[in-house]
Amino acid sequence: MRAVVYDRYGPPDVLRLEDVARPVPARDEVLVKVHATTVNRLDCATREANRRSGPAVWLISRLVFGIRRPRRRILGTEFAGEVEAVGSAVTEFAVGDQVFGASGLGFGAHAEFMSMRVRGRIARKPAGSSFEQAAAVCD
Repeated sequence: MRAVVYDRYGPPDVLRLEDVARPVPARDEVLVKVHATTVNRLDCATREANRRSGPAVWLISRLVFGIRRPRRRILGTEFAGEVEAVGSAVTEFAVGDQVFGASGLGFGAHAEFMSMRVRGRIARKPAGSSFEQAAAVCD
């Protein structure tokens, strides 16, 4: 699958499109085919390691997200899409359900597919909304 990845902190030009392994949902996760996502404050601040927030926040950010390089290569917290597969313990969602949500510090939405725990911030997309509207409402 394709994803927007980064291997070092910095300005937007550290991002690039790359083929990466498609996630496999764990027993309590759903695999979501992402139809829409956003770029928000958390994505931008994490990408640049919070360098604009001062030395203390910069250091805390590096400790949380990776000292030398990012621990998670794929940013993106807000998403909307369709359930592609479900883990063996999942009963709340089925293949084909349209969903939206926010992965928080789990990131991963800037990709064609992402795994999401069903106990996380994920819900069925309101019938009258588009994928773009549903992804943007999370923030």
